[in-house]
Parts: sequence; structure tokens; C-alpha cells
Amino acid sequence: MLSASAAEWIARIRGQGLTWVLAASLLLLQYPLWLGEGGWLKVRERAHKIDTQQALNQRLKTRNAGLQAELGDLKQGRDAIEERARNELGMIAPDEWFVRVVSAHSVQSGKVNE
Repeated sequence: MLSASAAEWIARIRGQGLTWVLAASLLLLQYPLWLGEGGWLKVRERAHKIDTQQALNQRLKTRNAGLQAELGDLKQGRDAIEERARNELGMIAPDEWFVRVVSAHSVQSGKVNE
């Protein structure tokens, strides 16, 4: 037969064993919530990716709208083409004069900004 101290020891192990089984069960139930395929961390990560992509999409939509407006201007008339040629290529019409204004400070120092 078992002594009283041995019986207490076995009872304590059974009680602790039940505690450990419950703790392990709790951990196993929490794993899919945090680390599983549809877990909290993956949902949060994907939500961040969606927000980033939506911000990029909005910037691209704005840029595309500007390009569409510019394309419409280019299709409609010569004025937009002339304006773009003047600004980007420095072109002037045959009947125009090109006048360059240089500040007095630049002339005195001998440096003329191009």
C-alpha cells in the first residue's frame, strides 16, 4: 500500500497534470487564431498591403486623369502643341523674337545663368 505522502504526491501530480493539459489545450486553440492561415497577424498584414495598394492606385488614377486631360488638349488643337514645344523644347515661331532678360547682378559678376 501507498503511504500518505505518496498518495498526496500522486494527487498533486494529477492536479498539476490537469492544469498542464488545460494550458496545452488553450495554447493549441490559440495557435490558429494568431499564426494560422486566417489568423490575426496575417489578416493585419494583408490589410496593410491593401491600404498600400489603394494609396498607389489613387496616385495612379490622379496621374492618369492628368494624362487624359493633356491628351485631349493635344488632340484638340495646335495651341497645346505649341505651348508644349515652347516649354519643353525651347522652340519659337518664325515670326517671333526671342528676348532674354539677364539680371544686373549676373552681368557684374560675369556669370550668366543658362
